[in-house]
Amino acid sequence: MASRSKAGTALAALREDLAGDVFAPGDAGYDEARTVFNAMIDRRPAVIAQCAHANDVVRAVRFGRELDLNIAVRGGGHSVAGMGLNDNGLVVDLRLMHGVTVHPGAGAVRVEGGATMSHLDRATQPFGLATTGGRASTTGVGGFVLGGGSGWLDRCFGLAVDNLLGVELVTADGERVRAGADENPDLFWALHGGGGNFGVATALTLRLHELPEFAVALLLYRPELGREAVRAYRDVIESGPLEAGGAVLYLTGPPQEFVPPHLVGTLLCAVLVTYAGAEADLREVAEPLLGLPHEAEVVGAMPYADVQCMIDDPPGMRNHWSAEYLTGAPDDFVDVFCALADTMPVPTGTQHVLFPLGGAVADGPAEYPVPYRDSPWAVHPFGIWEDPADDRRCVPWVRAVREQVRPWTTGAVYLNFIGDEGTDRVRAGLGAQNAARLGLLKRRWDPDNVFRFNHNIRPT
Repeated sequence: MASRSKAGTALAALREDLAGDVFAPGDAGYDEARTVFNAMIDRRPAVIAQCAHANDVVRAVRFGRELDLNIAVRGGGHSVAGMGLNDNGLVVDLRLMHGVTVHPGAGAVRVEGGATMSHLDRATQPFGLATTGGRASTTGVGGFVLGGGSGWLDRCFGLAVDNLLGVELVTADGERVRAGADENPDLFWALHGGGGNFGVATALTLRLHELPEFAVALLLYRPELGREAVRAYRDVIESGPLEAGGAVLYLTGPPQEFVPPHLVGTLLCAVLVTYAGAEADLREVAEPLLGLPHEAEVVGAMPYADVQCMIDDPPGMRNHWSAEYLTGAPDDFVDVFCALADTMPVPTGTQHVLFPLGGAVADGPAEYPVPYRDSPWAVHPFGIWEDPADDRRCVPWVRAVREQVRPWTTGAVYLNFIGDEGTDRVRAGLGAQNAARLGLLKRRWDPDNVFRFNHNIRPT
């Protein structure tokens, strides 16, 4: 750690040099700048550098290296483990860098490293184009894509990394580099699931697909019909077209207009069928679900960017999530999944989610470090609540879900869905052989493990 006088001089120079903003403890705006999505995370960085462009990122990384500060990188701030923050270190905050440039003729989009899904989807929608994004509009594009990228469109368009065409990075040495199929191809491979281990992604270029129409069906069932609804949804997906996606989930009835007042605050089973196409085709696919007795429904065409906002969770809540990827969803699994809903903390914002993969996910490039690609289904216990007293209910419930679905798990996991669950889970999210290669590439690009506030790959 640098001396106090050296640190003070360096901080003053950083404030002068950066086009963006710099916050330190005691500054107006510091507490707002250090707040992340998960209210369980309360960390106090020594410096937050809100970068306005890639050269600001270079300057910030070099500042951190000169003062021997731990460096965290914040994009959307959606990491459940709060990996975009640290204590007494530097945060390279990319939120000011959210520009999106659509190239419709090339079928591609360049997205700056601090952009969220909303920035991306709102920019591409006027062109009738889209790419696989997260399941919430507030998710950061950079962390989502580099971590693999699973969303509503992945069954027809593939994982987000399958659509990655290039990355612009600032390395641990404070140098700007590019990675693509023909430029630093080994680094480009590592960025297909290796997350933020290899540098700060200041921009990503993604392939776009035509998406002129989108439609959804959201149905609410009483929990006693949950098993029947889950099985029906499973059968619809497994026998239906790749354009069909979505999820089935248990949740607390929200105070929304479409929810009958007497069901608000009670346990419900919800089925969300997303469809990359016309409403009429959606209705045909979802007919078995529409035919089951249900308490509420919302069915219709809806712009994809609006669907992305449908299940946004409010900031300021406490979060604990995890996931397990499955060999299948047979009836005995469905029985266990639905029984776990009976113990879900209600009323809270917690959701008990089962969603499909398959299609273009399974058919995508096998060489990337995304070992969950072959799983047809995934369970995502999504704990979210407001009262700290509910920690003792919600955290153990998430762990119980993982334990009880274990007989059907593949062992692989999508790292974006989990917090800090140890090195074995990081390897499970990369694959053992991939982890070895990634460790060698980490040695080349970040030998000092500067970028370690993440699902960390250690240099080997």
